[in-house]
Amino acid sequence: MSFTEITVTELAAKLADFDTPCQFVDVREPEELAIVQLPRFINLPLREYGNWSPEIYTRLDQDTATVVLCHHGMRSAQMCQWLITQGFTQVSNIIGGIDAYSHHVDPSLPKY
Repeated sequence: MSFTEITVTELAAKLADFDTPCQFVDVREPEELAIVQLPRFINLPLREYGNWSPEIYTRLDQDTATVVLCHHGMRSAQMCQWLITQGFTQVSNIIGGIDAYSHHVDPSLPKY
């Protein structure tokens, strides 16, 4: 099994849809979140994997759609692959990450 990839436009639609269950994960570092972050995302910094990975099943539901974000889409792809190995069934990586989102969906967001 592998993860899917979604565009930032598809992400915007998911963020606006409060009726369909979806969990949002941002794997960027706290200093990146201080620059810009999106609502509804929980932060699980990839660098702190050792701290949060033992609690992954209490933090996230493996059968709920899970969308993963980072700066450009590389770290989030790593997280997506790991989630699949942990039994998560509906995992999506955001193509281009927060950088693409700030260019194509909401240009008012800070860029870095």
